[in-house]
Order: sequence, then structure tokens, then C-alpha cells
Amino acid sequence: MSASGEPRAGTLLDSLRVAVVMLDTSGRVQLWSPLAEEVLGWPGEHIVGRRIGGLFGPPAGTPLEAIGLAGSGGEGAGPPDAEAPDEDPSAQTLLAELLRDGRWDGILSLRHRDGHTVQVETRASLLVDGDGRPFVLASLAETSRLNTLEHDLAVLDSLFHSSPLGVAVFDNDLRYVRVNDALVRMNGVPAAGHLGRTVMEVLDPSIAGKVLELQRQVLATGEPVIDLVLTAPDGRFHRSVSYNRLVDRAGRVLGISTTILDVSERVRQAERAERHRRRLDLLNEVGSRVAGLLDVGPVAQAVAEALAPGFGDYAGVVLHRELAGGELPASGYQEGMPLRLAGVAAREWSAPVKRMLRRDQPLAFVRRSAYGDVLAGGRPRLVASEEELPATSYPGDPMVHGALELGVTSLLVLPLRARGVVLGLLVVARARGREPFDHGDLAMAGEVAVRAGIALDNARLYVREREGALMLQRSLLPRTTPEPPGVAVAIRYLPASSAAEVGGDWYDVIPQSGGRLALVVGDVMGHGLPAAAAMGRLRTAVRTLAALDLPPDELLRRVNELGDDLAPGPGEIWMATAVYAVYDPSTRRCSVALAGHLPPVLVVDGPGGVGASARVLDLPAGLPLGVGRERFETTELDVPDGGVLVLYTDGLVEARGSDIDAGIGRLRAALSGRRLDSLEDACDGLLAVLDPDREADDVALLMARLGAPDGSAVSWSFPAEASAVRLARRRVRDRLAAWELRPLTDVTELLVSELVTNSLRYARGPIGVRMVRGDSLLVEVSDPLPDPPRVRDAAEDDEGGRGLQLVARTSRRWGTRRGALGKTVWFELALP
Repeated sequence: MSASGEPRAGTLLDSLRVAVVMLDTSGRVQLWSPLAEEVLGWPGEHIVGRRIGGLFGPPAGTPLEAIGLAGSGGEGAGPPDAEAPDEDPSAQTLLAELLRDGRWDGILSLRHRDGHTVQVETRASLLVDGDGRPFVLASLAETSRLNTLEHDLAVLDSLFHSSPLGVAVFDNDLRYVRVNDALVRMNGVPAAGHLGRTVMEVLDPSIAGKVLELQRQVLATGEPVIDLVLTAPDGRFHRSVSYNRLVDRAGRVLGISTTILDVSERVRQAERAERHRRRLDLLNEVGSRVAGLLDVGPVAQAVAEALAPGFGDYAGVVLHRELAGGELPASGYQEGMPLRLAGVAAREWSAPVKRMLRRDQPLAFVRRSAYGDVLAGGRPRLVASEEELPATSYPGDPMVHGALELGVTSLLVLPLRARGVVLGLLVVARARGREPFDHGDLAMAGEVAVRAGIALDNARLYVREREGALMLQRSLLPRTTPEPPGVAVAIRYLPASSAAEVGGDWYDVIPQSGGRLALVVGDVMGHGLPAAAAMGRLRTAVRTLAALDLPPDELLRRVNELGDDLAPGPGEIWMATAVYAVYDPSTRRCSVALAGHLPPVLVVDGPGGVGASARVLDLPAGLPLGVGRERFETTELDVPDGGVLVLYTDGLVEARGSDIDAGIGRLRAALSGRRLDSLEDACDGLLAVLDPDREADDVALLMARLGAPDGSAVSWSFPAEASAVRLARRRVRDRLAAWELRPLTDVTELLVSELVTNSLRYARGPIGVRMVRGDSLLVEVSDPLPDPPRVRDAAEDDEGGRGLQLVARTSRRWGTRRGALGKTVWFELALP
């Protein structure tokens, strides 16, 4: 109990349990403390007045009755008797030594009341009381408890001195009480230089104040500080410190303890790992931004945006002007060579930044500047401080002046290479308020420059291939669009966006005999130069076969049979879709056949010319060309005067995640309900409302307003009689006079006479004559005989065989075609 009567916390003495025994000079017990009773089990009333020697006793195993420690009254065994013959004689010997020397230290084996032996470490002294009488005072402590305590202290001392951690103990005044060798080495101060001093007197003042504040906080609150990393201002070391308050068993605050670990290498490794992570993050950022970009400009902009404002405050990509066209620079860098700022990014876009960093602005560098030096030599350059900036160029250089105005303090200038050629520069700058670039940053930016150079070269190659494919494609598409009388045509071709290669979409408008017009739209599967080349071969085949005046299904069948001749390469599979339509203005009939293509849309004006209705033509789709032997079907339909036929490729209506029928429905809805007064405006309107989610594909769109020439076509039918020639000549002469084409009367009558005469000679049935006035005078003669006439060279004595020769030599063009009811021979004469 404490003086106040409250329970007191245990102390070290409580753990040791030191018993006190007082003897007279004959060895009789005068005082037996309560702790002695606890240690040996004998109550004081049984021991006091008796000799202590009986407690020594014989070795363990001797019966208690034999030494007089049992059965002597009271509870349990009685006290030993001083005159008992079994008293251990060693007790008298020890007593004699003590009386002779005045003190005795050693270990005794005493008997516990229960019979077992208790080893106690004993300190005995010979003392004299106030009356001059001598007495012996002994203190006893169990050796087992002492050994445990000594072991704990030994362990503590061993850990304290051998620990690689710096360990120190501070008192309540926060002065060093104890330090180990590791801490002495860390601080570079001898142990004596620590003891009795505070951290303000030992440590670097730059961190001592913070350490002292932490110590005061732990001492006051008892809240420990665990693994707090303190860094020297100059970065020389990094140390992890932990503080705990020291409290004894009685609850008294003794001070604080600290453990200190030098984690400089761990921090450096973490910094290296962090730099490595940032480098990977930066490279991943650049890679993700340029992925899928195949144009030089967007790639340059993406690289700049990946670097600023994260890695630097300002970033720019400077490229040779030639690179925009897909070509490598023709020669090495020369002073004043035209360059352009292809990509820019900044931390903030203030007015000065906008003025100095304008995308696509022209640039030129002098050879003796840092920029010219990197362009010429290809070696990166680090400008590590603001003071070095003026030395990067000539005095008064506006580039240097602009950098200083923007607060630039460090600069990286790196070459962008591809195929051994410097394409341009990657420039990254940091402004005030950020740590300047170092050589580690230069290495990191160098890796970015390598990847950027590869991406720019890939974009360059793509641009070159795409431009080549576009040039080839444009050269293979029609350059002019014929418009025979009664027909108006509008065409739009939209190449694929830069995110994809050009496709094989194509269109054609082919004049045919008799004023007829063939309309074609097709799509070769695939992209790039192979698709463009296959498209050119397919268009040539269709145009060649169209000159034979074949029905649409027959033409598609023959194109399909060309097979390998249209493939992109030997043994390669090719496939294409096409729609082929032939319109005859004189009959207002249109013949259409599909080869796996999307169906055309026919737009017809509403009643009274108000609004319009659009319907998707229901036609047999057929299989695409190149799939195999397939029969195609021709569908004939009457087209109202002024009806608009719309042919298109899937790029116009196809959208991601949407059925293509929905796209066709949107097209039909866009064409319905309004007048199509201008086909050009209608084409532009359809392209303007393209689905933003449509596939990146080419678009070919052809719109044809179909009608008949006003009063410019007449036809007659004559019986197969001799009078047919005379009647035909008269009708031709009268019509030419009505058209005010009298200069053509003689030659036209002559050629009509020859052709009608041939029909009378070989055919049996009515003979048809048709005249069409357009850009030229077209005359057709038809009869039921299906076989076309053959031109032959007549001898001088032959009476016939010169009619077709006369037609061929006199007309501008002539030909024959086979129809459903026979054949037609036609010729054209130039108008006077």
C-alpha cells in the first residue's frame, strides 16, 4: 500500500521477492520477514527463536521426521530444534566465517516447509545494535528469479549494443541517457558527446527542431510515433524514427526511447522504382494516345499532349514540312530549312502561350542553336537551368526570349528519328515552381522520342500509301459524267476517314446506243492499294462489256466469269458487290440487276408535284461477284417522268451496333417528303446527315433523275414490204426539216435506205426506225432477226455487201445490239 492507503503498482523488488532474516551470534532467528515466509513456507512464529541450521538439512529425499521438521506442533511440520543431532554442521561453519569476516555472500540450499529445496542467493552482514550487541542481518532472494532477471538484462544489453538499429533512451528532460554504437555511427558523434545533451545539441539543426517537437509530443501524450521518415534537407540521408514513452511498473514516466533505422538505400530504391514506374506510365500514355492514329498531325499532337502538363509544362513536336505528304526529308538538315510546329501542349493557355505556341506555325532554326544542333547531329540536348538558356542560341533569338517570358527554367531537345533520318524535334520545357530536368528525365524523354519517331514514321507510311491509293482510285473513277437528253446525274464520292484505308467503292455512268444510259455502283471488299487496283480492273471490265449493250444480268454473269483476272493477286480470293442499271429514255423503262448489293431507292414526286415518296426497290439480291457461278436476274420497271434513282454503297447506311436495314430506312426517310429540285443539294444533304457511328468506310452515291427528251425522239414502224424504204426516207426527211437539220438529210436518207433494205432482204416482220436528237443525231433500225449483220469486204463485181461499209465510213459511230424481239443497228451523225 502507498502512504495514502491506495494500492501501489509493483516494482522490481516485488519481482525479486527479497526476504530479510535477522540472527543472533549463535544462529538463532530473531526476525523472520513475511517474504521469508513466502519464499520458504515457514511462519514466523515457528521459526523465530530457533536455530537456522535446521533449514539446511540433508540432501533431498530424506524423510522430514528424520530431521525434526515434521510433527512438531501446529499445522504442518514443526520448527527445527537447535540441539537436534540432525542439524547440518555446515550452518555453524558458515556462521563462524561470518563472525570472523563480518560478511558472507553465497548461495544456500534451504528446505521449504513442503520438503523441496529452495536455492537462495544470500547477502549476510555482521552488525551491532545501539547497545553494542552484535547481530547478523541477511537478505535472501530466490536464484530462479535472479537468473530470469539477469537473463532479461543480458538479452536487453545484447540487443542494445548489437542491434543495427540506432537506439537511444532519453530522460524526462529529453536528454540522452543511453545510446548504442549504431546510433553513434549514424550521428557521427561519440557516445560521450550524446549523454546529457538534447537533440538540439547533437543533430543537424535543419532536422533537430522537428525531432525535438516529436519527442515533446510523445512525452506529453504517450502516443507513439512509428516509422516516420525524416530526410536531410540536402537529401544526404533518410531515416525512419520511432518514439515510445517509458513508464515503470509504478506508472511513473521515466522518459522516452527511440529506434532509428537508416532507410536511405530503401528510399533511393523506392525513388528508382518510382522513376521507373513514371517512365512506364509515360510510355504507356504515349502508346495509348497514338494507338490507332494514322495521320502525322494527330500523332504529333497526341505525343505533345502526353508530355504536358504531366512530364513538363510545355511540349512541342517540330517536323519537316515534307513529312505531311508522307515523304521523308529529301536531304539532311540545313540552316533555315522550313519546319512546322505540328503538335503543342501547355500547362495553361495564357495569352503569351497562345501567341508563341501556335499549331502549324512555320519555324526555322539557325545551325548554331540547340535546336539546329540536334537536327543536324541527332544528339539530345539538356538545358538544366535558366542561366543556360541564352547559350542555346544567338543573342536576341526570339525563341530564347519567348522561353524566358514563359518562365522556362529547363529544357529537353530530342531528335525524332525514323530509318536513320531525323524527322524533327521533340521539345519539352519546365517552368518556375517545378524541379528542373536532369539526366534521368533526359533518358526518359529519349524513350518517348524513340516511340514517337516510330509512330510518326508509321503514320507517314500510311499517309503515303493512302495518298497513293486515293490517287489510284481517283484516276480510275470517271472524270466526267455524261448526261444524255432527259437525264440528270449527281455523284458524290467520300473516301474513308484517316482512321482506315481507302476502300474499293466505285461508280460509273456509261452512255449506250440509242441514248440509253448505264448506271453502275460497286464495292470491292477490302482496303488499300489492292482494293483500289481490283476496283479499277472491275470497272474496266464492266465498261468494256457495257459497250456490247448486254442486259444487266448477262453483263454481271460475264464479269463474274472473269474470276481470277480480277483478283488482287495470284491465287487471292476477291469479292465485290455491284448494282447495274440501264435506262432507256425513249421507253422510260429501267432494267436493274444486283450482285449482292444493297437495293436502289426510287424517289417519285407526289401528286401535284408536292413532296416526294421514296421506296426501296424489291429486287433479287443475288450473290456477290467472285463468290462462284451464279445466275443473276434482271428486273424491269417503268420509271415515272422525273423519278430519281438512288444507287449507293454500304458506307452511306452502315453503322456500328445497328442493323443495315435500319440504315436503309433512315435513307428512305431522308429522301421522302420533300422535292428534289436539285440533285446536287440532295447529295450534299444525305452526306451531311450521315450517322456519326457509321463504319469508317468509303461512300459512293449516285442520284439520277430519269426522263425523256422533250420532242427530241420519234419512232416509226413499217411493214416488211418494198414501200418501207420509200416511206422511211420520207419520214426521215420530214423530221430533219422539222428539227432544222436539212444539211444531214442526204446522208441520213442514204444510210436509212441501206439499213431498211438489209432488213427487208433478211428479216420477216415489221421494221422499226427511231431518231433521237441530242448531242448528235442517233438513228436506229430494228427488225425481228436476232443475228446481227456482219461487215464484209465486197469485191468490185459484187452487187451487195457495201451497206454496212457505207454506214461505218459515213457515221461518227455505229453498232448493233441484240434485244428481246430481235436486233437493232444504229449509227450517229454529228450535228452541223
